Amino acid sequence: MSFHIVKMGGSLISNARETIRLLGAEKDHGFLIIPGGGPMADLVREMDRRLGIGEETAHWMAILAMEEYAYFLADGTGAGLARSPIVRDLGVQILLPYQMLVEDDRGLDRDWDHTSDSVAALVAARMGRDFVKATDVDGVILKGRLVEEVWADELLGVSTCVDQGTIRMLMAGGGCCRVLNGSSPERFVSALLEGRSGTIIRGRGRSKPSA
Repeated sequence: MSFHIVKMGGSLISNARETIRLLGAEKDHGFLIIPGGGPMADLVREMDRRLGIGEETAHWMAILAMEEYAYFLADGTGAGLARSPIVRDLGVQILLPYQMLVEDDRGLDRDWDHTSDSVAALVAARMGRDFVKATDVDGVILKGRLVEEVWADELLGVSTCVDQGTIRMLMAGGGCCRVLNGSSPERFVSALLEGRSGTIIRGRGRSKPSA
């Protein structure tokens, strides 16, 4: 049995449930899905921009937006909903992150540098595992080129598809994140299970990325 932590980006909302269904059909695999914020989190950002929201309030509104996306991802897919991170032998569990974080969100700053990516990084770190970020691009682009592997500290202060909170967590904890394009559910599931494609971001203590 293999177990995977997958952050399912809100940018994939149009086909994300098909991906969940395909993952659920895989034999001998377990999956914990960390939901993005989707358009619900975008609304919080817009409200903050237009009306001004305190960092504390915006933080929890964005976490609740992740819960809304979690319910959407579970709808009609056969996936379960989990209130705490667990390793399951088989099937798909989608994390409802609010309860876990309202009890203990240490390591997660309350600002827009720490989005749902950072929640996934925090969950993975607490579980002692790596994670995959499913998004709508092929990986990390640096100087106009897709890179296969990169040190996390090379991305500090650099605008990419991964938030800066995640970069700092990887640097501090030595975890690993693979960024994969999830726009095609079939190709994503194949790449995920075969451990190929995309970009690997390595934190401190991991083997050196290839040149």
